[in-house]
Amino acid sequence: MRLTRWHRVLAPILLSLLLLVSACRSPAEPSPFAQTQQETTQRDAPAAVAAEAQAGGEFNPFFPKSVEGYEIVPAQEKQGFAEYKVNQNGTNVAMLAISDTTGTPAAAKFEGTTLTIAGYPAVEQGQNATALLVGDRYQVKVLSRDPSFTKEDRAEWLTKFDLAGLASLA
Repeated sequence: MRLTRWHRVLAPILLSLLLLVSACRSPAEPSPFAQTQQETTQRDAPAAVAAEAQAGGEFNPFFPKSVEGYEIVPAQEKQGFAEYKVNQNGTNVAMLAISDTTGTPAAAKFEGTTLTIAGYPAVEQGQNATALLVGDRYQVKVLSRDPSFTKEDRAEWLTKFDLAGLASLA
């Protein structure tokens, strides 16, 4: 009988304590990306890729093929973009990408550049990326993912793309 009396007293106290603790929690701070998320998911938000951008699958034939010591693996494909991984001994050492700059300001960075690779205007983007512009429309980029993959390696891999074929796509 005493045990039952404690249950009747203890249960309301624990319930009240639980409600008090959960009510006193401070509200979560808004995510730093909340505003961007709202802007990009609203109706009439600008598209991330122009409607006339090339389908990502159209870029696949222009990527380099696997060569001794390196395995080239498809990684991502979407409207206006395709990306492949370069793996060496099971380690991802670089990423290869082709993107359609139609409707984006991405091609502007190539204006006035004096660097060329395989006859196309090129730019260094930070310490880990080299890009060139094909046909004033397609950005071809190689990104180092491992310190062993150098700036010189990126320039060499850019020449392994079928750049002439990509230029004819434009």
